[in-house]
Amino acid sequence: MAKITVEHTEISVLTFENRDYICLTDMANAKENESRAADIIKNWLRNRYTIEFLGTWEMIHNPNFKVVEFDHFKMQAGLPTFTLSCSEWIEKTNAIGIIVRKGKYGGTYAHKDIAFEFGTAISVPFKLYLIEEYQRLKDDEQKLLGWSAKRELAKINYRIHTDAIKQNLIPPELTPAQKSFVYADEADMLNVAMFGQTAKQWREANPELKGNIRDYASINQLICLSNMENLNAVFINDGLPQSERLVKLNKIAIQQMQVLENVEDRKLLRDESEVSKK
Repeated sequence: MAKITVEHTEISVLTFENRDYICLTDMANAKENESRAADIIKNWLRNRYTIEFLGTWEMIHNPNFKVVEFDHFKMQAGLPTFTLSCSEWIEKTNAIGIIVRKGKYGGTYAHKDIAFEFGTAISVPFKLYLIEEYQRLKDDEQKLLGWSAKRELAKINYRIHTDAIKQNLIPPELTPAQKSFVYADEADMLNVAMFGQTAKQWREANPELKGNIRDYASINQLICLSNMENLNAVFINDGLPQSERLVKLNKIAIQQMQVLENVEDRKLLRDESEVSKK
């Protein structure tokens, strides 16, 4: 469950069976008070165009949709005596584009395609702002997913790195304190290869800053560090001494940073070129 705000109205977005459903009840509240929301949805559902839109959507996305029942509703739609509730539409046609929920997050929800269409019943500006806010929500989710993936990758790389240290550099007779020193020493070796200084040297040079040297690294530096952890694990398994690994990793850091920065520069130049054309 997520929330978006459209023209001062908070609207729920529910993910159900890998589809996003937007609360029509919340949307209707933007036009009238809560007691009228159900009537607004029913009036929208009585419209012949609405029935045709819903039926066409179902035929495209729902192999179990009951087309015969849909044809019956389509023939009746628009007549003064025609009434139809969302629950009846779902029950009679086996529709999946609209769902009715009870309880804490109760209300009538519709697949985003249908909810956008319902937005026109509220107002054209409302529909456009709804689409915009929904897209913003999905963009934010993608960014969060990207960062989560990066965090998980960093955890995996860290585990590969520490396992290599444990298997090759830490004798079993060492005390926990001595083992911690070995791990810290290897981490600092990467800091020197990447930043040219140890964590302690950075803290002494930046007493006003909180955290550690990696908290202030750029995204390119963090990508490079992640790669270096993997490579250092390989070098440790190959039995290379730390002094030799440090030289190799420093050269790799310089090379990879140049590649990453060149990619960003090319993208920046391309973006500026596109802006100038406009």
